[in-house]
Amino acid sequence: MFATPIRLARGQPSFLRRSLDEFRRQAGIAIRMEGLHQPQKPFPLMKFDAPESPERCKIMSDQTNFGGYSRAALTYVPGAAHFDGEGGQGRIGGGESAGEEPAHALFKGSISTELPPNRSEIQRSGFAAWRTRDRGWSAFGKLLWDIDPYSYLALRVKSDGRKYFVNIQTESIVPTDLHQHLLPCYTPGQWETVTIPFSAFVRTSYGVVVEPQKEMLQQKVKSVGIGLTDRVPGPFELRIADVYATNRAPEKGVVGREDSGFDLDMDGQYEKQGTGMMDEVEPPRKKGEPERILI
Repeated sequence: MFATPIRLARGQPSFLRRSLDEFRRQAGIAIRMEGLHQPQKPFPLMKFDAPESPERCKIMSDQTNFGGYSRAALTYVPGAAHFDGEGGQGRIGGGESAGEEPAHALFKGSISTELPPNRSEIQRSGFAAWRTRDRGWSAFGKLLWDIDPYSYLALRVKSDGRKYFVNIQTESIVPTDLHQHLLPCYTPGQWETVTIPFSAFVRTSYGVVVEPQKEMLQQKVKSVGIGLTDRVPGPFELRIADVYATNRAPEKGVVGREDSGFDLDMDGQYEKQGTGMMDEVEPPRKKGEPERILI
């Protein structure tokens, strides 16, 4: 009898493939001496350019997490064959031309604030989100993104105008840390590239701003994603073509922490108001309980 092979994570390449890809990436950095100068090309984090692309992401909602009634799905939509724009069909950061669409993922569903029955511990409901799945391991260790040489996160999206948050999770010593920023959309209903400085992201835990505001660990990014936490009942629809790190300054507006979706008080401290984002890793800390850290 032959041993049953270990089932691979959905959408993830094999251990050998991951190891070879990581070797090529590190070798390329050494050959190009990227550590000695600022990278000019964008660094892809998530690109929805193939039917299997959504499988590399995890979908979360109050329905899947604790039996609520919000629904969410992430599905692949092929692009128009003639879509070209500035960057070309299928390229990271491609331009947006009127009436044309790149290949992308459709994040669609509906928000409900109705609480599940027989769950008295649930005090609020109404959220949906997706994030990239863990990328697994290679011969070089756990696969994480090193975006330290880059200043901005860019997303090519078509929004319905609702209040979405961009979420970045790092391999932090505090496992529930999440860096968040409001997704700044200027032309709802049209394709656009939005750019957020990494310095503008706010450190949160379970959607609540925490102090001190530690700098994001950009050398060890674990996942990126988008959540809808406005708790406004009704349908939502957001299209995402790609997410990437870049050093190209934004063409439209310069967002900062004051635009992060978290209000500032008169003393310059963030109000302790959450975005409603739930975390599936651990239960929230009780009042007065110290932060859990990974040893």
